[in-house]
Amino acid sequence: MDSFEINKIIAAVLLTALIVIGIGKFADILFYVEKPKESAYKIEGLEVATTGASTEKETKVVQAVDIKALLAMGDLSHGEKVFKKCTACHQIADGGKNMIGPNLWGVIGRTAGSISDYKYSKAMIAYGKEWSFEEMNSYLIKPQAYIKGTKMAFAGLRKEKDRASVILFMNSKSSSPKPLP
Repeated sequence: MDSFEINKIIAAVLLTALIVIGIGKFADILFYVEKPKESAYKIEGLEVATTGASTEKETKVVQAVDIKALLAMGDLSHGEKVFKKCTACHQIADGGKNMIGPNLWGVIGRTAGSISDYKYSKAMIAYGKEWSFEEMNSYLIKPQAYIKGTKMAFAGLRKEKDRASVILFMNSKSSSPKPLP
């Protein structure tokens, strides 16, 4: 096969790709559909928080959760299994060492960024709130979105039962577990 034949094959492939893309763009223009400003389906339990700088744009959606109902879904044995995802970076032992992430012994009720021998991100130190059941639930959904700039690269736990179980498991790993709400 000479170079002229290869050039014809490459040109045919590129022309086909351009035609497919062009047809897609033309169809988008021809069949333009205006998207509604409000969702047709309202989801209960969601509230929209906006900043004062941009009242038109929704900046963050915060989910109001009944923590009692959420924690009722969880169980310790399931939480121990799900926590195995966390053991790549965290340890949860009394007097345990910090790893990539800090030791999580007694984390529920502790102030965020407060272990003295662990180097937290500036965002976590600035956050400085107490890890309550509600805070931990919100954080575990998607850590990077909840505390912008955190070093924790974990994607999060989407399933409510997984989050509830892990929170119950972490609460049990403490010298003085917090009473459930």
